[in-house]
Amino acid sequence: MKRSKKITIFIVIFFLVIGLIIIGRYGVGLYFKKKFSKRPPPGVIVEVVSNKNFSQSLESYCTSLSSKTSSFKIKKNELLKPINFGSKVNKGDVLAELTTKTITAPFSGVIGKRGISGSSLGSENTIILTLDDSRKVLCDLKIPEVYAAVLKKDLKINAKFSAYKNKIYKGKIESVASRVDAQTRSILARAKINNEESEIIPGSLLEIEIFYNEKNTLSVPDTSIMYEGSKKFIYKIIENNMIKKTEVETGVRNMGNLEILSGLNEGDKIIAEGLTKVRPGMKVKPIIKP
Repeated sequence: MKRSKKITIFIVIFFLVIGLIIIGRYGVGLYFKKKFSKRPPPGVIVEVVSNKNFSQSLESYCTSLSSKTSSFKIKKNELLKPINFGSKVNKGDVLAELTTKTITAPFSGVIGKRGISGSSLGSENTIILTLDDSRKVLCDLKIPEVYAAVLKKDLKINAKFSAYKNKIYKGKIESVASRVDAQTRSILARAKINNEESEIIPGSLLEIEIFYNEKNTLSVPDTSIMYEGSKKFIYKIIENNMIKKTEVETGVRNMGNLEILSGLNEGDKIIAEGLTKVRPGMKVKPIIKP
């Protein structure tokens, strides 16, 4: 065999081997890419769109008043027995026994005393015995006239008393004045607050929150909202756990939730947490928030 022919055959075989190696490596690469590069869908916290209560609120302050109060002027030298101040009595119980008469409770309440200077009565021997029913306390509020359109009877309120910082006392607006005070540009409203344990003492300063425009409407967590300029979007889960970027219109915020005015329906599933892990059109692994 001629030398030139051998060289040609060698070159052909050489390039054939190189080609087989390249094809083999490409095939092996495709196999491992297909087997190992397919990542599982990311897990995201999912919540079902449902109705929740929403409301707006305004804050004010007031001084508490007993729902019922009565006072009796007595002379110390007429007392037959010491008065047990601070004790609770029922209607008809004896408040004080005097040499001239016996004073009984016209209603259930707590016995107290109001200090009166000697000069105002002409004698230091006189005391004022009080009886207060504080199981419900009253509260007069001055509300700015700008709220005249929403201020009405039976609005719900929450009250806080600094002596019990972590406790909320429930109540409602009992009455609203029929005119605006021209001096203060405010409307007077009276609230009644539940105080079953008599923890709120008459004369206490209370923090008041009045709720208005209450409604039950669609809600989503505020962590599920994406902002793009003036628009708001949410990731909705559709068939086969795919996600769709959906524009929504929101209303008021309440305790970490946003009112949904349009864009979603009750029962829709949306991504509540994990927005940074996804993009439109992806498949996800839903994790229902307990």
